[in-house]
Amino acid sequence: MKLHQQVIQVKTSGKCLHKITSQVNDVVINSGIKTGLCTVFILHTSASLIIQENADPDVLADLSSFFNKLVPESADYLHSAEGVDDMPSHIRSVLTSTSENIIIRQGRLWLGTWQGLYLWEHRMRSQSGAARSHLRQIAIHIQGE
Repeated sequence: MKLHQQVIQVKTSGKCLHKITSQVNDVVINSGIKTGLCTVFILHTSASLIIQENADPDVLADLSSFFNKLVPESADYLHSAEGVDDMPSHIRSVLTSTSENIIIRQGRLWLGTWQGLYLWEHRMRSQSGAARSHLRQIAIHIQGE
């Protein structure tokens, strides 16, 4: 059995979903592993990973809208050291996933026709309240033959 590990970086610009399927698939292809398992893990507590619809952008917009209503930034959270979006970001991360496992088949991620892998950035503001970007690190662990 072969093992391969790599970290990729994704620059985000505010709260939204960033499709990372091709970046992760490139790591799988470069690993040379044809059959196995790919674990993708985000090294942050205010962003998450999801597998979701990759064809209709309305799905992603509806998910974002739902989470904004479910976990509002206007609630009275104790933790606000890094801004009003900090604690809601942690809650959204807990409700989604910090990792995904995807089967590798014929040297590529084995996803359904309508599936894509996304980094979901939950933070939007800096401590001062201004919009800012984040450099997110995603660890990829691949094992197989």
